[in-house]
Order: sequence, then C-alpha cells, then structure tokens
Amino acid sequence: MPNGVPEMIHANRDEVTYLKASVELNFAKSQQPTIRLGGNKQMKEVKNVTVAGCGTIGSQIAYQTAFKNFNVTIYDIDDTAIKAGKQRLTNIAKRYRDDLDLSDYQTRMIYDNIHFQTSLEKAVKYADLVIEAIPEVKEIKSDFYKKIAEFASEQAIFTSNSSTMLPSELAEDTGRPEKFMMMHFSNEIWKNNSAEIMKHAHTSPQTFLTVEQFAEHIGMLPLPLYKEHPGYILNSLLNPLFGAAQRLLIDGIADVETIDKTWMAATGAEQGPFGSLDAIGLETVYHVSKLIGDSGDESSKQIAEYIKKNYLEKGKLGAASGEGFYTYPDPVFKDTDFLL
Repeated sequence: MPNGVPEMIHANRDEVTYLKASVELNFAKSQQPTIRLGGNKQMKEVKNVTVAGCGTIGSQIAYQTAFKNFNVTIYDIDDTAIKAGKQRLTNIAKRYRDDLDLSDYQTRMIYDNIHFQTSLEKAVKYADLVIEAIPEVKEIKSDFYKKIAEFASEQAIFTSNSSTMLPSELAEDTGRPEKFMMMHFSNEIWKNNSAEIMKHAHTSPQTFLTVEQFAEHIGMLPLPLYKEHPGYILNSLLNPLFGAAQRLLIDGIADVETIDKTWMAATGAEQGPFGSLDAIGLETVYHVSKLIGDSGDESSKQIAEYIKKNYLEKGKLGAASGEGFYTYPDPVFKDTDFLL
C-alpha cells in the first residue's frame, strides 16, 4: 500500500463518524416533538429558545435544551460574559460525556445547536420562548423584561428561572402577563431533572400547558405549582436547611466540614449543605439572602453580609470559580476518608 494511504483511510473514518453523528442529529431534529404556543388561529411551534444569562444554571439550561434538539441562542451582556459562558459549556460537555456516556461527536453536535448574542434585540427577535436566568436582583430583571418586550414577537412566551421572586412581581414589566410565568431548574439539570413551573393569577392556561410540555420535552420532570409561593417547593424545603447551616457557622457553633459531615453521616447524602451552596454559586446565595434580608429578615441580612465579606470580596464564588467553602475540583468532602 502506498505511503500515506493508511493515514488517509484513518482520517476518512473520522470524517464518516462525524457525518454519521450529523445525520443522526438532523434525524433527531426532524423527530422533534411539536410544541405550540397560544391558541386556535395563532398557534406557532416552539423551535427557537433564547436563554438570557450564561451563568451556572443558564449555561446548563441552554446546553440541555440544545441536547434535546431545539435551536438555542444564549444572550449575555458582553463578550467577557459570553467567553466565560463558553467555558462553562465546555465543562458541561465533559459532564455529559462522563455522566450520560455521550461521545465527543455527540457533544460537538449539541454545541452546533447553540448561538451567542450580546445584542438583546437580535437575541430575542425570533424566539418562541425566552428563559431568563440573570442575577436575582429585581431592578435588573424588571429592566430586562421591559426591554425584551419591545423586541420579541407578540406570541413569544417569557419565563424566569428566579428562585425567590414571584411571577406577579415581574408580570407587568413583560408587557404580556398572560404569557409569563416561572420555570425553575435545579443545579446539574441533566441529573437533577426537575422543573418547577409556577403561574400567577393572569397566566393563561395555554401558556401554563405549553411551558409544562416544553419542560417535559427537554427531559425535565414538570412540577406544577397552581398558586404563587415564595421559594417554590424545593427551596421551601432546602432554605431552612441552608439557613440553619449558615447560622451554625456564623454563630461559631461548628465549622463548615463538621456541619457537612453531620448531615452526610446522618442522612447518607453525598454532600452537605455547604457543598450544595458551593454548587449553587455564592453570588446567588448572596443575592437571595440579601433579598430576604432587605424584606426585614435580620438573620438573612447577616448571612448576606458574611458571604460578601468572607467569600465574594475574596473572589471565592463557589465551585465554578475553584473556591468557595471548599477548594475545587477536588473538595475534601469527596475524599473516601472524609467521614472516617
């Protein structure tokens, strides 16, 4: 065989594998479930999804949605934020390969479904569904919705991943309260696949059903809330735990590792409350605590101040930044002898 032929055959095999993955993805797109917005004469398929905010959860929502063959546009405020978001997507792709046994070609095809924008107008212009995952600051969210209301189509549905705010607090800012509601995801959504969906008094039944159906189509377990409730279901259960853990730390009762060891040993959990807070991200923890503190809860106010002074101001933002309550990528709570 002439020199170079084996290498050529090897390269062609790689190309064939890539093309095969492309064909499989295109076939999957052709089989994409039909999700329709609105009702009767103004029905429209959901194909284009815009995720606003490429932080810890926003990047996961975008990747999972692209994984399920929707066209995804990620919006963030500038090129620096987009660059950070792309790095998060690279990290997420590795988790999908490890946890879901996907190939490099499959994760590459998922990435091909994702586009990036720093222009808000361009980001939402063709969106059928907008999922907002920006900071938990009411003024920022209100301003965001007022802006996209001018750019998005009249039929587009808006949803927020806010973990603390009620939909009625933002509904009027959207200019389409009947097409607005909450859709809250858990961290590591490819494994913890819950989507809490919460309406407000003026959310239309069609919007509620469409969002519920969309959540199911991207592999989530839809968890409908029929009334507004601060903290949804999950955070209503978790917040007392996180608050108690942080209080024990701030009051000098016990240190981070001891508190987490107590929870892990007693319940069999894989991580304790502080490991969970690191995964959520300490900026989010701060904003949530500050929001509750500003409403008059003194304990939450103290927690927010403690997180800001001891962690955020030192660049310790949680697992995503490499350090929070623990140091990553190998936190000590994952050591086999942590509970010995």
